Amino acid sequence: MLKENFIKALVAEDLGRGDLFSRISTSKSIRAYIIAKCDGVFAGEEYLNTLAKMYELEIRWCVHDGKGFSRGEKLLFISGNSKTILSLERSMLDIVLHASSIATLTAQYVKAVQETGVKLLDTRKTRPLLRAFEKYAVRCGGGINHRMGLDDCLMLKDTHLQTIDNLDTFMQEVRQKIPFTAKIEVECENLEMAQKAMKAGADIVMCDNMTPEETKEVVKYRNRHYAHILLEASGNVTLENIRQLADTGVDAISTGAMIHQANWLDLSMKVESAVGLN
Repeated sequence: MLKENFIKALVAEDLGRGDLFSRISTSKSIRAYIIAKCDGVFAGEEYLNTLAKMYELEIRWCVHDGKGFSRGEKLLFISGNSKTILSLERSMLDIVLHASSIATLTAQYVKAVQETGVKLLDTRKTRPLLRAFEKYAVRCGGGINHRMGLDDCLMLKDTHLQTIDNLDTFMQEVRQKIPFTAKIEVECENLEMAQKAMKAGADIVMCDNMTPEETKEVVKYRNRHYAHILLEASGNVTLENIRQLADTGVDAISTGAMIHQANWLDLSMKVESAVGLN
């Protein structure tokens, strides 16, 4: 139901009190297509399939989620009532544009760390009410989702740590209250804090805004004393420095840039044929 509700809200925003063109136009059976005006990685298939089912349209896919496409390539063909397709044109394009833009940038980050074994994670820096959609786009680009919300992993950030008097005692108590399968991650700004977090029983230690040299020291300490603990690097991650961070030996790197720094691609819809309906 999440996809259906998302699509209903998206269409309602654009449709308003009704498409004015639909009032005066004649219904026809048409086939349209979305064409790429640049290279990219496709995302949006799951959502357009749901939209097509909701509005009785048929889609023939030429490119699927996670696959690359080139400028001039037709990505999909969509057939149905002209009034329906033309009313939904912007909604369909916005879904594909937004998702594919994130997938395309994510794929660039994934490529930058390939063969290192490091996992690329997103963050909760998503646009309001678009988290599930944007994190889906990250997956299409080859990235891995970090936590979806505050309820699936306990992360202790610097703001949380300011309210905790004794980390060791807190960790013992919280283990009795959170779900058995939930992990605890502690954000650390230096080696000393990372050592305390490991000693206290963290499942994951985040090396937050540490230099590659500082991160390597944390990795050495982890490998020597707490090999079971996962290490995540985060903070000011760019395409230019991500490989250097990956080479430190961490297990994962998280960045919100894949989502909030993604530039929209250039895609458009064209009508190929039209036949009058009785």
